[in-house]
Amino acid sequence: MIFTIAAKELKALFSSPLAWMVLTVLQLICGFAFLKRLDDFMQVQSQLVQLASPPGVTELVVAPLFATGAVVLLFAMPLFAMRSIAEERRNQTMVFLTSAPLTFTQIVVGKFLGLVFFLLLIVIMLAAMPLALATSTSLDFGVVATLALGVLLIGMSFAAVSLYISSLTTYPMAAAFGAFALLLGMIIMGETTADALRARGWHAPAALAQVFSPLKNFEPLAKGVIDSYALACSLLLIVLFLTLAVRRLDARRLRG
Repeated sequence: MIFTIAAKELKALFSSPLAWMVLTVLQLICGFAFLKRLDDFMQVQSQLVQLASPPGVTELVVAPLFATGAVVLLFAMPLFAMRSIAEERRNQTMVFLTSAPLTFTQIVVGKFLGLVFFLLLIVIMLAAMPLALATSTSLDFGVVATLALGVLLIGMSFAAVSLYISSLTTYPMAAAFGAFALLLGMIIMGETTADALRARGWHAPAALAQVFSPLKNFEPLAKGVIDSYALACSLLLIVLFLTLAVRRLDARRLRG
C-alpha cells in the first residue's frame, strides 16, 4: 500500500503543470551553471597544467554544479511537497485515505517516497550533464557518485521538512512558504548555533545541532568525503520530520 500511495503521489506530480515548470527552471539554472563552469575551466586550463597537482573537471565543474542543484532544491522541494497533505485536507480526500486500512505512517511514508522518486529523476538529470563529458575528459566517478548522494540526501531532508509543514495547513501556498522559511532558518541558525556552542566548549550540543543543519550535512559529501556522522544526521532529520508529520495527522484525527 505504501508504494501505491507513492505511485499516486508521483502521478500527481507528473500531472501538475507547476511541477513541470519548476523542473524546467531547475534544469535551465543547472544547465547554465554547468556551461558557465565548463567555459571558465576551458579558459584557465592552460594555466592549470603548470601546477604540480592541478584540480580537474570534477573539482572545478562537477562539484559546483551539484552545489547549485542543492541550492535550487531549497526552493523547489517546498513547491513539490506543498500539495501532498495540505490539498488532501482542503479537498476532504484525506478522509478516503484514513478510512482505508492504512496507518498514518504508511500514508506519510508513501507520500514521502513519491517525492523521493521524483527527486531521483532530478538527480539523474543533474548527473547526466557531467557524465556527458566522460568520453572526452577524465572524471572522478567516485566523487561524482558522492555528490549525487549528497544532493539526494539534502533533497530528501527538504522533502521531509516540507511534508511536515504541509500537514499543518490546508493551504498549499502557505505550506510552500512555511517550508521554505523553516528550511532557510535551519540552514542559517543551524550553522550559527553550532559555531556558538563550539566556541563555548559545548561540543556535544554542537554536534547535536548539526542534525538540524541540512547544508552542514551536505558539505562533506560535496567535497567527495563519506562522513558517517553527516549521513546519520541527515537520516535522523528525515525520520524526525516524518514522525512529526505522522503525529500531527494522528493528533488531528483524535480532535476530530
